[in-house]
Amino acid sequence: MSTTGFSKHNANANTDETSTGHTTGFGNTFTGTGTGTGSWADSTHSVIWMSRDSKSQALPYLRRPRASQYASLLVAALLTLAAASNLIDVYGSVASWALAAIPATIIGSLVALAGTVPMLRLWWQMLFMAVAQLVVGPVLFLNDTTIAHFVPTLRTLTQGWAQMLGSFKFILSVEPPTGTADGCLLAVWTICLWSALLTGIFAVTEDGRFTMIAIIPVIANLAICALLGSSSGYYRIFVGTAMALVLVIWISARWKLLELGRWISSMTIVVVCIALAIGGCLAVGQDRTILRDHYDPPLSPYDYTSPLSGMRSYIKNSKDDVLLTVENLPAGSSVRLAVMDRFDGNVWNLSDSTMSSDSSNYHRVGTSITNNAEGKKFTATFTVNKDLSDYWLPIAGAASSVTFDNSENVDSFYYNSDTMSAIYPSRTSEGLTYTETGIMPAVPTDKQITKANAASIIQPKAEDVPDCVDKLATAIAGGQSKGGEAAQAIAEKLKESGWFSHGLSGDYPSTAGHGNYRIDQLLAGMAMVGDSEQYASAMALMARSLGLPSRVVLGFIPKDNEGEISENRTEKQGKNTVIEFTGNDVTAWVEIKLDGYGWVAFYPTPKETKVPDENQNLTPPNPQTLVRQPPVPLTDPLRDDTQAKGKSSIGGSMADETSINLFWQHFGRIARKVAIYGSPLWTLLIVCGLLLAIKAIALARSRKHGSAQQRVAAGWQSVAALARQSGLDIQGTRSEQAVSIASQMDISCETLLALGTQADYAAFSGNTINEEHVQQYWHDIAQERKYILKSLPTLRRWRAKLSLADVFHFRGKHGGSVRQSASRRGNASAVRARCRRQ
Repeated sequence: MSTTGFSKHNANANTDETSTGHTTGFGNTFTGTGTGTGSWADSTHSVIWMSRDSKSQALPYLRRPRASQYASLLVAALLTLAAASNLIDVYGSVASWALAAIPATIIGSLVALAGTVPMLRLWWQMLFMAVAQLVVGPVLFLNDTTIAHFVPTLRTLTQGWAQMLGSFKFILSVEPPTGTADGCLLAVWTICLWSALLTGIFAVTEDGRFTMIAIIPVIANLAICALLGSSSGYYRIFVGTAMALVLVIWISARWKLLELGRWISSMTIVVVCIALAIGGCLAVGQDRTILRDHYDPPLSPYDYTSPLSGMRSYIKNSKDDVLLTVENLPAGSSVRLAVMDRFDGNVWNLSDSTMSSDSSNYHRVGTSITNNAEGKKFTATFTVNKDLSDYWLPIAGAASSVTFDNSENVDSFYYNSDTMSAIYPSRTSEGLTYTETGIMPAVPTDKQITKANAASIIQPKAEDVPDCVDKLATAIAGGQSKGGEAAQAIAEKLKESGWFSHGLSGDYPSTAGHGNYRIDQLLAGMAMVGDSEQYASAMALMARSLGLPSRVVLGFIPKDNEGEISENRTEKQGKNTVIEFTGNDVTAWVEIKLDGYGWVAFYPTPKETKVPDENQNLTPPNPQTLVRQPPVPLTDPLRDDTQAKGKSSIGGSMADETSINLFWQHFGRIARKVAIYGSPLWTLLIVCGLLLAIKAIALARSRKHGSAQQRVAAGWQSVAALARQSGLDIQGTRSEQAVSIASQMDISCETLLALGTQADYAAFSGNTINEEHVQQYWHDIAQERKYILKSLPTLRRWRAKLSLADVFHFRGKHGGSVRQSASRRGNASAVRARCRRQ
């Protein structure tokens, strides 16, 4: 038998095997334990195919020490709390949320940790969770049903079972913040308890591969809390970025991919995580789907008749009867029933829900209500008396919380923070008692009002307004430069020129109503006579015609004999103060929104002692006689319409406003594109693309350039470089490198040994290598590189793809001494034997 070239090298390297057959040249083959012929490439393929019969094996894992399990459990608990932080805004404060979230997370984590003890698994864990869910939670959050605040009663257990799901309904149907009443904290308790358990179970397993499953409850927790949360969330970009960063580091550590010594790789992971989180947030629209917006739509304003239309009935039927008793209300304070900002020609009513700032935006609220008012704090108790049966619940100032003596009444309470008023759909009745904590907004002085400009807001257009309204308003205040000064002028002129009458039996004739016919009769008829219903309607329409945002308020004010607000109506009874409101105290007034002061009240109704008689001149003021100079309307009257496309404003022009709006729209589009396409994510992707391109070019150059021996050597060098890029430490000869790679990655070493042996032959045999064999060798190298990458976890695989380690050393040198060649050949048998043993 004659052997030459590569087959001779193989025969020497496999002296423990019987080899027969005729071989010639680099391209001829050797046979193992039988006979056969073929090419070198065929021989190599057979080795590859034989070693690839099964799927790639996953990396082995080691037993995790107890301290590592504790660390993973801590990370799982932190991720649970971070995901549940979306509910902080719902409950109103971190303290309220933490009262349930932190204990539930701790208990869930401890139950998960109990699973590491075989005797406590499954059934005991289920028992622990049942006790935590149905006993511990209800005792904490339905504490008033327990004995001595510790021992649960049957009521505690039954309500706890009902509130386990009922709390979710509550936070969906109540406008945030909900507070902590009625067991609503059981919602976040349930979420954190079970999320911590499920995440913790997979976190404490010894097999790090199960960490990937732990991501599922974390993401589910995040999604559920986001849907139950508010549109703003709680530092959502920061929390989302932190969660993504922790998840990447945690998973990398559990999969043994995080090598802190390789700080460049670690920093790359951090940068990728932050870029993905921030870039993703910038690229995705910021509108969030909130279940609350779809579960309980706002009340329809058309379900209720105009509150102002029923004003005179209170005076007619209950003028001297006590309708409402209030304890500890600041003296001289008004109590509002309803607020109306839409005039349809017949009545004032609530605007529709399509407006951006409307009077129909009523929502169910919890025990805590958000308001930004500044002024005097108070806590007052309201008691409804006989004959006050209406849908409008009396409320004073800006409410911070409203609690009812009977908890069943909470479901019938809707509040509008914009108008500081409340609706009670089940109607108020005698004996209804509730306590309001709130802020009585500070009232600006006349001097401050005079210098204030009107605010610019969107309001619905007032329809079918009589011509006399605009004429008289322009004559009275058309030349005023300040909105506050114009409002004062209108209120003072109506109060000075008008006469008062309820139109009841014995009063001067005054018809009820406040529509366009009645207002035209008041301002352009034979007698300017009416009560607060007509004067409030007239002033609101006159203010609206001048571009002042206006609305009409119906409520109680503590009147004296002249109808003015009096603090003397409030009586001292022991440590408390008490005021009783009668039907005669029901009044309408006007609010104008001024910059810096919000909605400011104006009272245009004449004194109630200013009663007309037949001998007096009751004719309304003539606009022509009021004009001391040509009427100068405000530079930009109110531009509102049915679709509410305009904004009420005193200054500026339509052209300027349109130009400004177009500018900001254009600027917004540019800013959005800059935020998306200028995101760090794109910079990172470009860098990654460049790294991949550099490596592809270097690999192609090593395959195409140089002698055949150099290109074969470079092929093996590309495999060794890939191993180093994967984080492996390989040294020694090619055979030793092959065994090292196979042992560290737990893959077969036969193919690697065959490829290394072929590279040794090309480098040290001195024989000519054909181009066909070089191409086949590189084809096998490409297959082996793919297999190595496939054997790696995803993050480690991308680390290897992006690493530039040894990239510029692909072009191997084939030089070497005869002694080195003999040494390599002499070690081949030992290496193969070691590979088989492994």
